[in-house]
Amino acid sequence: MVAETEDESPEDDELYEHHRIVVDKGQGLLRIDRFLMDRLQNATRTKIQAAIDVESVRVNGNITKASYKIKPDDVITVSLPHPPRDTDIKPENIPLNIVFEDDELLVLNKPAGMVVHPAHGNWDGTLVNALVYHFQNLPTSRNGAIRPGLAHRIDKDTSGLMVIAKTEYAMTYLARQFFEHNIERTYNALVWGLPDPTDGTITGYIGRSIRDRKVQVIYDDESKGKWAITHYKTLESLRYVALVQCNLETGRTHQIRAHMKHIGHPLFNDAMYGGDRILRGTPVGTYKAFVDNAFKLIPRQALHAKSLGFTHPRTRQWLQFDSDLPDDFQAALDKWRKKTTNDDQ
Repeated sequence: MVAETEDESPEDDELYEHHRIVVDKGQGLLRIDRFLMDRLQNATRTKIQAAIDVESVRVNGNITKASYKIKPDDVITVSLPHPPRDTDIKPENIPLNIVFEDDELLVLNKPAGMVVHPAHGNWDGTLVNALVYHFQNLPTSRNGAIRPGLAHRIDKDTSGLMVIAKTEYAMTYLARQFFEHNIERTYNALVWGLPDPTDGTITGYIGRSIRDRKVQVIYDDESKGKWAITHYKTLESLRYVALVQCNLETGRTHQIRAHMKHIGHPLFNDAMYGGDRILRGTPVGTYKAFVDNAFKLIPRQALHAKSLGFTHPRTRQWLQFDSDLPDDFQAALDKWRKKTTNDDQ
């Protein structure tokens, strides 16, 4: 995080607002440096504290300290001496798989491998780059972030359904439904092992790992993360792996991936959460070769946002959408099914 040095004055170098965050009404007391670590991508605690020290971070327009504990409705701004990189989004003619569209919104099926919005290391080729090419004047998401039409997001290597707002009214209405947990989101995941119990609910406070800031872990302490709830149901047991349905009650970063890891069943081939190695069965001989081939079929975490349901902003009608598993997920699943059948014969 770049900030002013002591010999630079505001008269010589204008500061540009990069982030404006309005603290949620339900947010508990939490040090501002810890809060910003969870909200700002690629920001370490050291960088945040340095930015606070040079007065680049303000609360309600006032200079703050790293020890300040944020309160609901606080307005936090982060200003830097250079313009934000992502204010200039390059339109790109990237095809979109649109399954529904009207004047207010659209529902699309995002392929695995596509980053949702531009960020450090991924300024081009994102879903947002495609959206600004195909649609004009899309609304921005909460806190004024330059993420046209995005009411929510899914991970780069997760495939599946997303709803995109085309108007400010639709954005606000959809955001309220997400906040109140009124949107139905069902994912299919291929996980290692058979969950016990086969159906259940996983809860906990999700926050960044102290060891690896890219990974989310589950805490018992509310000051270390955000409350998250995942309901799961085992659809099919395939001895070493299982097809699981997950319904999100909340929508936290890596929620399903972190929750399934937490109960001992990482997603198949999820490298970030340890699912890219053999976790069930003896990793030798023909079985090892089989699993390696299955990894090649789906070179990503086996997670797909299969269905999506919500109330339409204008008509107030309930809309429900479902999608097929993508080819890579289906191929890996079929391979495990065939092995299970052959082993039983």
